[in-house]
Amino acid sequence: MSSEHKRLNLSAALASVSVALCLVILKLWALDQTQSLSVAASLADSGLDLLVSALGLAAVSYAALPPDHDHAFGHGSAEDLSALGQGVFLLVTALALATVSIERLLTPTPVTLAAEGAGIVVMAVSILLTGALVLWQRHVARRTGNRVIAADSLHYVSDLLPNVGAIAALWMSSRYGISSLDTIVGLLAALVLFIGALRIGIGAWHALMDHRADPDLIAGIETIISAHPGIMGFHDMRTRTAGSRTFVDFHIELDGQLSLNQAHAIGAELRRRIIDTYPQTDILIHKDPYPEGEA
Repeated sequence: MSSEHKRLNLSAALASVSVALCLVILKLWALDQTQSLSVAASLADSGLDLLVSALGLAAVSYAALPPDHDHAFGHGSAEDLSALGQGVFLLVTALALATVSIERLLTPTPVTLAAEGAGIVVMAVSILLTGALVLWQRHVARRTGNRVIAADSLHYVSDLLPNVGAIAALWMSSRYGISSLDTIVGLLAALVLFIGALRIGIGAWHALMDHRADPDLIAGIETIISAHPGIMGFHDMRTRTAGSRTFVDFHIELDGQLSLNQAHAIGAELRRRIIDTYPQTDILIHKDPYPEGEA
């Protein structure tokens, strides 16, 4: 991983922790003022954000360490472990929020909200901070391919629904005295969190279980190999992911009459072309004589 990519990943992770901490403080005050379930839903989500963002920062920092004697392939799987933890925490939060929302929905006496104007201001500030963070995270994820940053960005995008819903619920309560929308927003937020938990958790699980790389990436690499001069065929391609890196190894078939230096030059140039196109890949190429068995 380049020093620039490390710097970008760490900056996005630090920004995530900072924004989450600010939002938790703001929403704690707003919840105390409004007693709104939709604000509580947003607060719970921000509290979870702070926790998983802190874990993400630790994972990104650890994953940035270079390979060593005990971790020859680097430390990228720390990102996948962090992403799996995000999925578990999201799932628990979604179930808890759904339970509270259903209980309030079944309560015959509606809950009265208060200080709706203050709550709306806090939610609006939350949307602005979250939007700015998402823009920066997406920029970093595009540049580095970091799985933790990408997952965190998707999660913060899902946060926008509870924040917008909270504003709508508080406005309806202030304008028309209707508080039932607040409970509905809580249920919708729980559904969004549940779906996000499954998406993030499944992706991290696949990576930890050495699931093959994205089919589009594999097809792109196969196209580069097929078009490379001097290569008469290839086979036995294997791929796996660890964090933001993809490990690829395969066999290429070369003219058996080539010298070792010539065969090495073809393989080195092919490796360069693949990495230039897909910078986050780690390429291992085996060279076989063609036809098979010829020296």
